[in-house]
Amino acid sequence: MKTGKNPERFRIRKPVSLQPAPFKKSLTIRFSSLPGYTLLLLLIAIFVMSLGLLVAVPVLETQLRREKEEELIFRGKQYVEAIRLYQQKKPGAYPSSLEDLVKEKCLRRVYRDPMSENGKWNLLLLPSSAEAGRGTVRAGETQSADRLLVVAEDNLKKIRNPQIVGVVSSSDKKSIKIYQDEEYYNKWLFYHGQAAGKKPQLIYQTGN
Repeated sequence: MKTGKNPERFRIRKPVSLQPAPFKKSLTIRFSSLPGYTLLLLLIAIFVMSLGLLVAVPVLETQLRREKEEELIFRGKQYVEAIRLYQQKKPGAYPSSLEDLVKEKCLRRVYRDPMSENGKWNLLLLPSSAEAGRGTVRAGETQSADRLLVVAEDNLKKIRNPQIVGVVSSSDKKSIKIYQDEEYYNKWLFYHGQAAGKKPQLIYQTGN
């Protein structure tokens, strides 16, 4: 029986390397292609944002118009109340301008038409003030106008002894809200002595 030493048993083995194996070419990240992907993602984001704006802008515009309509109603009613107070101070008389309401402390300030670009109202006058030149009605008389003269603010100076009973928007645009069965802003009437459910005949004064 041989008792000689096995040379393979005492062979010195090479140490195992702890460094990670190199990546294969198929797994190598190509940094040169990243800008293209970034641009693509940016274009997609812009497209999604554009779609969102297409939906949001009309909704926002509608909301803003609704708020302006409510402001129109508020301001119109402020004028009605101011004219009522004016008649309490001066029985039988009507203001000849919107500024008169401020001077008599019946209105805090002159409110502009929120629906028109220039802010000018169409004024509602008693037709007798234009046709007969009478500046007052009898003291204590409550006048319910069956006819109203519609005059632009800029044409008020052409009317002799005007008697302003109210205002109406000068905008002829169609409204979102239906107010007193009317769907155009220049049909939303605000005047003192207005009877519920009763519509006056409107007489439009020309610029001549």
